[in-house]
Amino acid sequence: MQDKENNSKLEYDSSVNNLTKELSLLESLIPVFILMGLLAYNIFFVEGQEWFGAYTNQYILLLGGFFAAIVGFLNKISITIMVQEVWENWKSVFVPILILFLVGALAGSWLVSGIIPAMVYYGLQVLSPDIFLPASVIIAAIISIATGSSWTTSATVGIALIGIGSALGIPSGMIAGAVISGAYFGDKMSPLSDTTNLAPAMAGTDLFTHIKYMAYTTVPTIIITLVVFAILNASIDTSGSADVSNLLVTIAQTFTITPLLFIVPVIVVFMILLKTKPLLALGAGVVLASIFAFIFQGGILEGLSDSKFQTITTAILSDVQIETSDAKLTELFAAGGMKGMLWTIFLIICAMVFGGIMDAIGALSKITKSLLVVASSIFGLFASTVISCLGLNIVASDQYLALVIPGKMFKKAYEDKGLAPENLSRTLEDSGTVTSVLIPWNTCGAYQSSVLGVGVGEYFLYAIFNWLSPFTTLLFAALNLKIRLLKKK
Repeated sequence: MQDKENNSKLEYDSSVNNLTKELSLLESLIPVFILMGLLAYNIFFVEGQEWFGAYTNQYILLLGGFFAAIVGFLNKISITIMVQEVWENWKSVFVPILILFLVGALAGSWLVSGIIPAMVYYGLQVLSPDIFLPASVIIAAIISIATGSSWTTSATVGIALIGIGSALGIPSGMIAGAVISGAYFGDKMSPLSDTTNLAPAMAGTDLFTHIKYMAYTTVPTIIITLVVFAILNASIDTSGSADVSNLLVTIAQTFTITPLLFIVPVIVVFMILLKTKPLLALGAGVVLASIFAFIFQGGILEGLSDSKFQTITTAILSDVQIETSDAKLTELFAAGGMKGMLWTIFLIICAMVFGGIMDAIGALSKITKSLLVVASSIFGLFASTVISCLGLNIVASDQYLALVIPGKMFKKAYEDKGLAPENLSRTLEDSGTVTSVLIPWNTCGAYQSSVLGVGVGEYFLYAIFNWLSPFTTLLFAALNLKIRLLKKK
């Protein structure tokens, strides 16, 4: 999300708030209670999530939006305002949706071109099983700092690390947790990240002051994360060298493996580092991978269909699976293409409907304001901010709303307490940005789960950095550590 888009969004939100009647707290919470009740019923009482079929969460979000709209109607809030806010939300996720389609295309084209198999092949030889999990955290962190995007990190090295770790016999939930921990550390600390720019803009501080001040809580948290993953790594049994050797032989027999295949991911990462638009960088990755598939994997393409071009098109648009002599590798070498991203895209669209209507009727604003009542102390203010960010990630299903709304609502409260704005910006990131990936129906949770092929429930416990960050920021507030005060004029 660019700064200009953020500013226009804020101006629009301000105009909406001036037009709508203020709801009571009970009225604001009615759609939330209904949404949470339906989600809880589906999770705990409907086996296999077959209540509404494969798209149960999407229908529940739409139902939540419907009941929010009823609350709005009863309070004489114009349907035009609600529709406009939903439209603004949809516009804000248009580019991310296109990126999701390209990520699906990238996964399919990188599979049939041999790029992902090559990453697994060489990774099995380079990454030691003894340090795999902490090494995955560091690798993901470096890529995410360089690119400013946890999404891009997961879609590239994240997929490869899942493949390598699975081949070594490491549980996929642990690997995904390590990747996500490193990716969100890098996302928080990178000046290229949209959320890292958005948080200080909401709080009223500058980018590099925000990053420097955020390091006080972020660095200890990532160190603890690395230590825990090192302990976990030492406690699990990984496949021996013979098993890995068999996997290497199978991969080499199935694909043409050469270091030249890494030209494509290197070009994509280089384009991102040059601040090329993600759509162009990922699109280039799909086109180059398709060319490399014709050059290096002719046998694979011919074996999947009568036409090499048809195989490439199918891999980009739909399902593709490469059969090998190893069942584990056969399961690994499968991709859903653009079609595989549809569930996530529908979830994002439905989440924006619910979040947009809740914002339009003033429910999100009212809920956040109510939290200020308990903020009688400095710690209470920090705790209210954390609770607000967590709640909005759950209710609004979007990390941007979890930064923008609390940022706007709590800014004056921090000033009144004599606190510098970087306290607020740091807390927004520590509790808003990183926890979004822990919510299955949040856009970030849905994306990471879809791209990595690991459910949120599987990686939740192992996304150590993400759930530990809010506790770290609250600990610093409770102990009055690095709580910067406003300078007196």
